[in-house]
Formats: sequence, structure tokens, C-alpha cells
Amino acid sequence: MEKKIPMRSCAGCGEKKSKKELVRIVRTPEGTVKVDRSGRANGRGTYLCDNPECLAKARKRHSLSRALGTEIPPEVYDQLEEELSHGE
Repeated sequence: MEKKIPMRSCAGCGEKKSKKELVRIVRTPEGTVKVDRSGRANGRGTYLCDNPECLAKARKRHSLSRALGTEIPPEVYDQLEEELSHGE
């Protein structure tokens, strides 16, 4: 029997991809928003393609704020953009 591959939608472009192809963005219980490359951090999460274009789309549509249930300040978006472009 084949193992099921978990699929997630990108908050930017809306494309469905396997979990491994996407980067998880998490709102921790303390309220901070950060990139979770391990995919295991505690908190509410959403997924983005690993490119700055999808982050720009998500920022324009406010889809990260909706998915994480919190208002995301501009400096956090700048930090996320930095982390995504460098690939940590």
C-alpha cells in the first residue's frame, strides 16, 4: 500500500503541493510570527512556496494574517522576505 503524501496549499498562489515542497510560517503561542523550516514548531501554521513572489502575493491579499489569526506588522513581512530569499 502506498504511503499518503500530505498536501498543503500555498497562502500566496493557492497552488497545492506536498508539505515538503512548502515552507511553514508559524504564529507561536507567544504571538511571534516566524519561518519554521522544521515544520514542527508549536503554534498555528500556514504554508508558502519557497519564493519571495508568493510572500508578496500573500502580503497583498492579507492571507497570512487571516490564516494565522493575527495582524502581521510590516517589519515581520520584511524579516520573512529576508529569510525566504536567503533560504536559511
